[in-house]
Amino acid sequence: MRIRFIRSLLLAGGALFLSTASFAQAGAPTMAPPELPAYEQPICPGDGYIWTPGYWAWDGEYYWVPGTWVMAPEVGYLWTPGYWGWGGSGFFFNGGYWGMSVGFYGGIDYGFGYFGNGYEGGRWQNGHFFYNTAVNRVDANAIHNVYNTRVNERVNRVSYNGGNGGINARATSQEESAARGAHTGPVSAQTQHAWSAHNDTQQRLSANHGAPPVTATARPNIAVHPKDLPPVQRAAAPKTGNAKLDQQYQNEQEKTVAKQNQDRQKLQQKQDQEHQQLTKQKAAPEKMQQVEQQHQQQTQQMHQAHTQQMQQMQQRQSVGGGGARGGGGGGGRR
Repeated sequence: MRIRFIRSLLLAGGALFLSTASFAQAGAPTMAPPELPAYEQPICPGDGYIWTPGYWAWDGEYYWVPGTWVMAPEVGYLWTPGYWGWGGSGFFFNGGYWGMSVGFYGGIDYGFGYFGNGYEGGRWQNGHFFYNTAVNRVDANAIHNVYNTRVNERVNRVSYNGGNGGINARATSQEESAARGAHTGPVSAQTQHAWSAHNDTQQRLSANHGAPPVTATARPNIAVHPKDLPPVQRAAAPKTGNAKLDQQYQNEQEKTVAKQNQDRQKLQQKQDQEHQQLTKQKAAPEKMQQVEQQHQQQTQQMHQAHTQQMQQMQQRQSVGGGGARGGGGGGGRR
């Protein structure tokens, strides 16, 4: 049951309207992102997890989002990392996405199987993910679907494509097909993980000078309480050509966002009251830990329901208007 619960949370977060850096795009930076830090990969926490490399995000300054193992949202899905690219007047982040094949990620050498083109860290076979232990840290005693194929690893820590000093790479026809094909954006655990890094001042370039204290985690950092969740994200304004329909959708979205924020506030108040009661009772640490686990489950279930609600609303608008469709995280590509 626990595995099903976690997988449902991840599926719910494959939002049609969220990209990993959707809350981090505060204008296009003209300063190139720093070099990728060298770091060790944590050991894979379990079967079905796929490595998603760390990257520099932006919200007025760069901050490091740690690499982490993420449960694949669907059997057969692989992760295409996001990347920074020069757009002529500034750098733009191209969001990552999940799909049946790996698309273009700027030629960036993220390591651990992501060496600039494709993915050599593992493959799907007969409904199971097989890990290449030559480039991934996997406990072969616990996970038996492994193989070992040596690859030619490059050592290049440049974190962006194009511009002065950037990687000179262009998408192949196969990579372009992957971007055009069916895919979905970062799962809920990834957006929460990125938001956690956003809120950690030590992960910011101004504090760590290119050497973040947390470079990678075994699992995503997900919210325990509603106040730790990323802001409720609005979909891009619809453009169906029908002004009345677009306005109706916009009004529905605003009501939904307001209701979701209200739900968050109510749950936060309830959890705060429980914390206060436990403090008055001088509850044992074991009891405090149990309640925190319950709070995390409540928060994740609420986030799952909210994400599904926004997905369904956007799907209805897309079908009804025949116009704007949800991207899947690959949007924003330039």
